[in-house]
Amino acid sequence: MLTATDRYLARLIALPMLSTLVISAMLLVLDKMLSLFDFVAAEGGPVSVVWRMLANMMPEYLSLGIPIGLMLGILLAFRKLALSSELDVMRAVGLSYGRLLRVPYMYAVALALLNFGIVGFVQPLSRHAYEALRFELRSGALGASIKVGEFTNLSKRMTLRIERSLDEGRNLQGIFVRATGKDGQTVAVTAAQGEFLATDDPDTIIFRLRDGVLVNDAPKYKSPRILSFSSHDLPIDLPQIEKFRGRDVDREKTIPELVMIGHDPGTPDKLRNEIRANFHFRMVEVAMMLLLPLAALAFAIPPKRSTSALGVFLSIVFIVTYHKVNEYGQGVGSLGRIDPIIALWGPFLLFAGLILWMYHVIAHRPGGQPIAALEFAFAKIAKQVFRLLGVLRRRPRATTMAEGAA
Repeated sequence: MLTATDRYLARLIALPMLSTLVISAMLLVLDKMLSLFDFVAAEGGPVSVVWRMLANMMPEYLSLGIPIGLMLGILLAFRKLALSSELDVMRAVGLSYGRLLRVPYMYAVALALLNFGIVGFVQPLSRHAYEALRFELRSGALGASIKVGEFTNLSKRMTLRIERSLDEGRNLQGIFVRATGKDGQTVAVTAAQGEFLATDDPDTIIFRLRDGVLVNDAPKYKSPRILSFSSHDLPIDLPQIEKFRGRDVDREKTIPELVMIGHDPGTPDKLRNEIRANFHFRMVEVAMMLLLPLAALAFAIPPKRSTSALGVFLSIVFIVTYHKVNEYGQGVGSLGRIDPIIALWGPFLLFAGLILWMYHVIAHRPGGQPIAALEFAFAKIAKQVFRLLGVLRRRPRATTMAEGAA
């Protein structure tokens, strides 16, 4: 049963954790959104595709944001307790660090299970859907093959140009179409407006044109035939579009699928290395979340009579460095240079050993502070930097006085 202290800690952790998770996810989304807008605009696709692609990227962003949110949520909560001396009071009444970590570990276990579900089952499927949208944009399955202001070949015998596109392609203006038949007959059409309409045949669409002129010519005609119309339906045969691949990439496989393929004797060695590396990469990312409360506690408590936020900075560097080391381990493991177990679980054991040592220092050594040496070094470097800035600021003033004396 949770005590009043546990509920107080839970409230302190919840707000910064959720805030950090939302902010990190938003930053990742904004960074990706700019590149997606450029990509969709270059391919001529509708704007709505950007939101669908971002929605499919959200599980990947959450898998990165959840560990960062957990780390900073616990860290900022204990940092607040330490700076306000509430942590000293809790320690004085007999609450050990192990007891105080009960609520953080409740968060850690729940979020680790959530992250396992995301990276193991949701993220592979959403990643495949994202790649499918990219493929459809490039192939023109979403109408992206028709670019505004450019001549577009819909087939070997039809050329289309659209001057303006309104309402996400539902209202097209300034239209020119030229089609050539097998018998040499040509049709050239200009129209003020138009729209595409679906038909019962999935390989054919209707291009309904309004307020235009049609010029029909053929070798047997003495002169071209000209027709003005208020509405004209032009059937268009869609080009054959290649189907998108299946979920053949290792990062698009779910955890059970990775296990089955990895233990299949018929799997080629190269593919087996990629599968095993991806599987262990996901596992070590989730396993590290169970050690983040210990790391957050060690980074959160500054030395006595210090309000430095160095621990917050180091915690972010720590978790980002661990993620990048795992990415490198996955790369070398998938190439077969190092066994994936060694390439990924080796760094995990090193980082885990560092975290356990830091927790032992802060929790079991009187006055222990694992980042005290770094605090001292950074304070000394900052003092030297400020002293150098002061010298540089005073130097022009001294030169001016010397010139005045001369």
